[in-house]
Amino acid sequence: MKSFAIVAAMDEARGIGKADGLAWHLPSDLRRFKEITSAVSDPSKRNALLMGRKTWESLPAHFCPLPGRLNVVLTRQEDLGLPEGVLRFSNLDQAMEYLDKEPDIEHIFCIGGAQMYAHAVEHSACNRIFATHLQGKFDCDSFFPIMPSRFRPAATGPWQREENQTYRFIDYTCC
Repeated sequence: MKSFAIVAAMDEARGIGKADGLAWHLPSDLRRFKEITSAVSDPSKRNALLMGRKTWESLPAHFCPLPGRLNVVLTRQEDLGLPEGVLRFSNLDQAMEYLDKEPDIEHIFCIGGAQMYAHAVEHSACNRIFATHLQGKFDCDSFFPIMPSRFRPAATGPWQREENQTYRFIDYTCC
């Protein structure tokens, strides 16, 4: 089975969002997200993005679906209307089974939300987490799960400041 990575941004309390959206605006994090989830070594391939329904619905209309990548929505809502080319599965294992058979998919990324992260971080095929850690607490109402001990920091960036926010990037790999 193909492996997948998680891409997430969180505050000091592991908060990831508020009122079905982001609790902060950090252009560097958005650029990094696009770079990570779009990069392929083989130009004939593309990456897949796994997301829950609430994350799908929170995407700005002008970015929906996220371009250049296969968008996959996980939901139990069978009647959820999705644009052509956006796939729907009822759970992570079904999606991974499908993507494992797709030869044009190079990398798979789980991009949220809280329920997706809770399942993904425990999944045996999850081998990497690209995290943005923000200083402070943002009164979030959705949270990243406690990271399993099998993940260790592999690359830790310096603290940076942008839009009155202090943050750093940490990439975790599975040991």
